[in-house]
Amino acid sequence: MAAIHDPEKPPLTSSSSPSPPAATSPTSSSSSTVGPPLPSSSQTTPLIIICPPHTTPTRITTKIDLHLIPFVIILYLAAFLDRVNIANARTFGLEESLGLTNLQFNTALTIFFVPYIIFEIPSNILLKKFSPRIWLSICCLGFGLVTIFQGLVTNYAGLLTTRFFLGLFECGMFPGCFYLLGMWYRRSEAQKRFSLFFGSTSLAGAFGGLLAGAIGKMDGVRGWKGWRWIFVLEGAGTVVIGLVFLFCFPGFVEDAKWLREDEREYIRGRLKEDQGDSGAERKTEWKDVKGVMKDPKVWLGGLMYFGLIVPAYSYAYFSPTIIRSYQFSPIMTQLRSVPPWAVAFVLSMIVATASDWTRHRFLFTIGPICVSVAGFAVLFNVHDNLQVQYFALFLICMGTYSAMPIVICWFNMNLGGHHRRAIGSAWQIGFGNIGGIISTYSFVQSDAPLYKKGYAICVSFICLSAVSCILYAIAVTRENKKRSRQPTDVGLTEREKSELGDLSSEFRYML
Repeated sequence: MAAIHDPEKPPLTSSSSPSPPAATSPTSSSSSTVGPPLPSSSQTTPLIIICPPHTTPTRITTKIDLHLIPFVIILYLAAFLDRVNIANARTFGLEESLGLTNLQFNTALTIFFVPYIIFEIPSNILLKKFSPRIWLSICCLGFGLVTIFQGLVTNYAGLLTTRFFLGLFECGMFPGCFYLLGMWYRRSEAQKRFSLFFGSTSLAGAFGGLLAGAIGKMDGVRGWKGWRWIFVLEGAGTVVIGLVFLFCFPGFVEDAKWLREDEREYIRGRLKEDQGDSGAERKTEWKDVKGVMKDPKVWLGGLMYFGLIVPAYSYAYFSPTIIRSYQFSPIMTQLRSVPPWAVAFVLSMIVATASDWTRHRFLFTIGPICVSVAGFAVLFNVHDNLQVQYFALFLICMGTYSAMPIVICWFNMNLGGHHRRAIGSAWQIGFGNIGGIISTYSFVQSDAPLYKKGYAICVSFICLSAVSCILYAIAVTRENKKRSRQPTDVGLTEREKSELGDLSSEFRYML
């Protein structure tokens, strides 16, 4: 039987002698190479990667999707829902019940980001050590229990304590899942998966509004306010998810029991062709952090995300408050918050599909950013037309939540090797979430109902993200041109190339 080749990608080449095929059929009579348009190796000798004869590349990719994507979507949907449901709880009397005054609600939002920022990188190191199944499932159980406790607090101090521990347990979710996804997919096929995963934030926003509207009707049951039921019931659902995932959550390619050995070798082979040797067997150490942080592109990756986090969290935390200022009832406020999230999810998938199809990222960050800026410009200037103001919320949500997954995927998939990606992805998310602290104080009650300061702050940080995207695009373009002029066969061993990751002269960055 002839080996079934990958028809999707053009051949790549390597400066070294051909590597042995990842999987072969004893009677195979043909072969093919795989790889993205931006090779990780130089163009001299073909590197042959043969698909196992019992399957096809498309079937293998679909198999990966089915065993990976649903799990990370459900996990992050639960995490984001538990993180932002405090905004829904606010419309059902949280502040009045706990006697919150002045900026205490904003401070409760802020305290979440302190451990969230500090423990991002340690969390990814622990994920590599214990496996995604163990580490992420434990984190899920933790923030589910904390969310339940959040519904039982009786004062401001209790709310601060639960928000702190919520941030501690949730800090590993986002960078951990992106790190995991990046170790399964080639760069040219990753964006749709990244955006589908990130789209769970939009789904959580939409689902959270509907769920809060339904749960809020339990106000008074057993003498509890509706906001308490929101925390308790949603937290209980998360705990159930964590218990189930403890037994079935997926891991890295090397640990996947649902793959045949020839399928595993084929996947590892095409990932190596695309991104270089992953160095999966190598331990990630603290000295690696210093090495990664010396790269200026890593700082730009953090700034790209940082600039978008401010409007993203501002919308997630305060859109119910803004909609409530349009004189809607608490239930109608929750229902009105759903459509912008739903439309944002659709647009993000359209943008992601187009980005993968063109194998380009940069312009697909700038376009959505401009849409978001347009939305804030409308809110900044229009104050007497509720329909136009409500439409502006669509633009903000669509633009911000379409650009963010592109920025994350673009940066993450341009990091080569397990250790650089583990540290770099955690750094981007951790540093970026400093913007979450800024967002919590951007919309204060004293600025209602116009919130001009908040809108101005959001626009400023979106522009910072746009500038950072431009600088990052310039940096990777210059680096690719520089490497094209340099000799690539410099006598490095495979281990040395793995250590260098994307710093290897054979690696090419995606624009």
